[in-house]
Amino acid sequence: MSNIRIDGSALWADLMETARFGGTEKGGIRRLTLTEEDRQVRDWFAAACTRLGCVVTVDTLGNMFARRRGQDETLPPLTMGSHLDTQPTGGKFDGILGVLGGLAVLRALEESGHVTRHPIELINWTNEEGSRFSPPMMCSGAYAGAFTEQEVLDKHDRAGIRFGDALDAIGYRGERPCRATPVAAYFELHIEQGPILEVENRVIGAVTGVQGMRWYEVTIGGKDAHAGSTPMTLRSDALLAAATMIGAVSDIARAHAPQALGTVGLIENRPNSSNVVPSETFFTVDLRHPDDGIVALMEQELRARFKAIAETMGVTLAIRPIWDAPAVPFDPRCVAMVSDAAAEAGFESMKIVSGPGHDAAYMARVAPTAMIFVPCRDGLSHNESESITEAEAEAGANVLLGALLRADRAF
Repeated sequence: MSNIRIDGSALWADLMETARFGGTEKGGIRRLTLTEEDRQVRDWFAAACTRLGCVVTVDTLGNMFARRRGQDETLPPLTMGSHLDTQPTGGKFDGILGVLGGLAVLRALEESGHVTRHPIELINWTNEEGSRFSPPMMCSGAYAGAFTEQEVLDKHDRAGIRFGDALDAIGYRGERPCRATPVAAYFELHIEQGPILEVENRVIGAVTGVQGMRWYEVTIGGKDAHAGSTPMTLRSDALLAAATMIGAVSDIARAHAPQALGTVGLIENRPNSSNVVPSETFFTVDLRHPDDGIVALMEQELRARFKAIAETMGVTLAIRPIWDAPAVPFDPRCVAMVSDAAAEAGFESMKIVSGPGHDAAYMARVAPTAMIFVPCRDGLSHNESESITEAEAEAGANVLLGALLRADRAF
């Protein structure tokens, strides 16, 4: 369909260069959203896109859009993107590959002189990870109408800092309204963050959708007491109750194996003293399954188990749902474009469902959408040791380019 190809060496150089912003001693990245490190990589990204002749705009929640003109500017843009923020101990590729792979697509088009029918927009979404401000994907969600702008601006991190204030502090509150405009299609390149492609010896995954997921914040209330003088039978131990509940999360997920997942990833204990019975424990719960009905059933079981544990152990219980993301099917036409582009590039792709959430899940509400996965070593992600090869990055970006050119003809 086209002899335009990605410059894999330039893409890899971009990945390594941007890893400087928030780089860790173990080779990963700590680049939480709306921090100084985030500002630095945003400045780099804006400059790189401008050098390619793109016009960069920023919306009121900090989402960045780099636009390359098309032959017909009245057509809605073809879009691609991901995110540049990371987990506290994140890797070099989660989200970042999608943004810089999109930059590599723009570079290939510019160097070849090819002008698409549609304008093209490359997007860097704010706060995809949700590790500082919860829930994740808030700003692509606001773009798609799942959250209001004010809801997002008023979120606070665990240190009490307001999202809107942090956005202003790095100078990335733009003037473009954060709402969906007509979009021809959206494609997102990403590492798989799981082991399936590697096990199946495939370089490309054509992602058919994203599984359903729900997040909760749980607070257990007990009574602080002296560890040396309070009998075990008279204790109201919040941490012990929480530990029992955390075990129940795993039990519930295992009961719906192999596709169900249950995770407690954050825990805080008070007063957190070695000789005081804990009076309050806070933790998060993450439930996932491709079937929304099973996710709902898991929630019912979780609430029943937690209530029984709280009553037995003499503690109070508060469960606050903070995020409900139903399962998302992607557009079959766009998925086929990914598969066809992979075949043209010489790769045998496989259909795959995404376990993690992505900005593409919200974009699917407003535009035909698909994702492209490439393998990551040992399926490891959200980890400083996250690793892919230069060849895999180049392959994914070439498939992204091929899918985009197909969409340019089809839409």
